[in-house]
Amino acid sequence: MAATITLGAYAQRTDGTTKSLLKAEQEFAEAVAKNGERSAFNSFSANNALVFRPNPVNAKTYFANEPGTKDLSWTPDYARVSRSGDWGVTSGAYVVEGASKAYGEYLSVWKAINGKWELVIDIGASHNKPLHPVVNSFVEAKDYFKPQFLGPKQIAAGKEIILTTEKTLSAMIKSHGIGAFGGFLNPDSRVIFPGYEPIIGKDKIVAFYNSVMERVTYKTTDADKATGGDLAYTYGVATVDYRTDLKETFNYVFIYERQPDRNWNLIEQIYTPTAK
Repeated sequence: MAATITLGAYAQRTDGTTKSLLKAEQEFAEAVAKNGERSAFNSFSANNALVFRPNPVNAKTYFANEPGTKDLSWTPDYARVSRSGDWGVTSGAYVVEGASKAYGEYLSVWKAINGKWELVIDIGASHNKPLHPVVNSFVEAKDYFKPQFLGPKQIAAGKEIILTTEKTLSAMIKSHGIGAFGGFLNPDSRVIFPGYEPIIGKDKIVAFYNSVMERVTYKTTDADKATGGDLAYTYGVATVDYRTDLKETFNYVFIYERQPDRNWNLIEQIYTPTAK
């Protein structure tokens, strides 16, 4: 038992790099294969971690009542860590084994807590067996920055900036249509939407949204920003009016990156249907 605990702590150890985050996620996947989801999620999740199954629920609470299945596997193809080294994001393809295989994409947000990476957000969206490989994008921060002092007022102010950005996005879409997304996307931005393989690239994302959605509105539940001031996430509920006169609600998680002009752009978005 002591050896298992020591190994897990070492595997999650962070040096503030994307490489260390990918190592932690590899060990996480190996723990699922060896010990099952319940044990692995309990070991790798922060106390306040949220998993979307499909609505957000505390990870430790959820897996306390789940069987320890070992049929989930995944491979990251995208990873970023904040310049403060204490906040990161990964995403990629997952497979669930069984009588018939299930496929999809996941997105996870991680935080460095007491010197090790811990999962704080986990969400996935299903699709058919993928036909197109995704090129890996593992990005290390260009420099290191962490403020010497960051009190409650500064944290609240930073969070409010992200919330305001998302309110502005919703307002622009309402006023100018789905094409307004173009002003909030990085050139290499990614979208994970149920039923579709990852949509990568600003132009492809705008074309996708225009082809599928008549309109979309977002109700943000919460937001968080890395102490390095360069990455942030939001989550909440999106209501999509399709061009086919149908409407559907989704849980979403968005990842934002601060640009040199101080604006915040979307670098990754994932949607999963809410519970019916």
